[in-house]
Amino acid sequence: MSPRTLYDKIIDSHAVARLDESSGPGAEVLLYIDRTILNEYTSPQAFSGLREAGRRVWRPDAALMVVDHVNPTAPQRNAEMPDAGGANQVRYFAENSRDFGIELLDVLHPLQGIEHVVAPELGFVLPGMVIGAGDSHTTTYGALGCLGFGIGTSDIEHYLATSTLRYRRMKTMRVTLNGALPPGVTAKDVVMALIRTIGASGATGYAIEFAGDGIAALSVEGRMTICNMAVEAGARGVIMAPDQAVFDYLADKPRAPKGDLWDHAVEHWSGLRGDADAVFDREVRLEASEIEPLVTWGISPDQAVPIGERVPDPSAEPDVARRKDMQRALAYMDLTPGTALEEVAIQRAFIGSCTNARLSDLREAAAIVRGRHVAAGVRGMVVPGSSSVRRAAEAEGLDRVFIDAGFEWRQSGCSLCLAMNDDVLEPGERCASSTNRNFEGRQGAGGRTHLMSPAMVAAAAVAGHLTDVRRLAREI
Repeated sequence: MSPRTLYDKIIDSHAVARLDESSGPGAEVLLYIDRTILNEYTSPQAFSGLREAGRRVWRPDAALMVVDHVNPTAPQRNAEMPDAGGANQVRYFAENSRDFGIELLDVLHPLQGIEHVVAPELGFVLPGMVIGAGDSHTTTYGALGCLGFGIGTSDIEHYLATSTLRYRRMKTMRVTLNGALPPGVTAKDVVMALIRTIGASGATGYAIEFAGDGIAALSVEGRMTICNMAVEAGARGVIMAPDQAVFDYLADKPRAPKGDLWDHAVEHWSGLRGDADAVFDREVRLEASEIEPLVTWGISPDQAVPIGERVPDPSAEPDVARRKDMQRALAYMDLTPGTALEEVAIQRAFIGSCTNARLSDLREAAAIVRGRHVAAGVRGMVVPGSSSVRRAAEAEGLDRVFIDAGFEWRQSGCSLCLAMNDDVLEPGERCASSTNRNFEGRQGAGGRTHLMSPAMVAAAAVAGHLTDVRRLAREI
């Protein structure tokens, strides 16, 4: 057998049947999906389809339902939805949980949170699994040695009825991070550097495998940030080979294997890696020492530059299509070419989302704001990724750090990441954000989003404008 990548090995081990005669990229297989995570926003039509066809869920215990998109995140937990549509979604979600026998973490559940934060902290996703779920950021689970990818509503219905999906094999891309990250540079900057390098569609048609000593040096939570946001380059699946850091992360998780099962699992997981001489369809290399804190200036995650640079000038772009994209972005963002990014004032600062709302993210941000205060005219919000993260942060006193600095300390949920609840930007408001997307209207109609790391958001909040976190870190 020819050398295989980890992606190929996992697909091969989960292929129930071949659906055509080919075997390379583009070949279709019937793929077994180990588990799924359902949210109230993308699942209703799937359950309606099951009801209309009179079908049951094949493996209810392999699914987990989490309310996260439409719920309010006010400092005091409130089960009331901000609009009738959200209320109907949550009501139907609970009805489907009851009728199909699937566990539900509703708004008032002590384990509620953003699905991509909750599933790993429960040990619901494990190395070697294939996870297909109705949210594009299901790629997050690649950090645990799973192959995760987003699926559509019709696929959710098919999965729930059969535990399988029709799946088309991807091409393979290896992204190698070499070396150690400089001070002030985070996993968020790594993935933003990747997207900036290959473009917002640079990984379309590919599954990405991350490798290198730079990846091995990252925490598991940092790896989740990278896998989560790799989809913004078009990746249809992301994976990292599991290592001791992953096993240590999972060891105390409530739904991870225990006792002898744990020992057998770790023995198996330790072999989950690609062959040394496996060939990838594309190779990308990043040097950690060359990465700086990045911030987006436009309306696509690849429109980003180091914080010390200036807003780019479209007239210097030779490609006509790219030049038009730049002009459109600058018009929406109300930015002038040549403006120093550190001169751009903000009105909002948001620390949250499935990309950057884990405990380590909150610690990094708190280290910047401790002893400082949010600048006049800036509204700062911290939304922990889960109720468990919120409790852990409070046990460390991080809530008081943020509150004393003038931030709102809120309940868990997707919140301002996608403005599908009552957390929205007003038209024209400019936000320093730790989220994953800066599309037009993503955080509210007319809202202007600058993506960056949580520490960079914290620095912008206290400065009142985009700023280099390394300058504030030296003052600590």
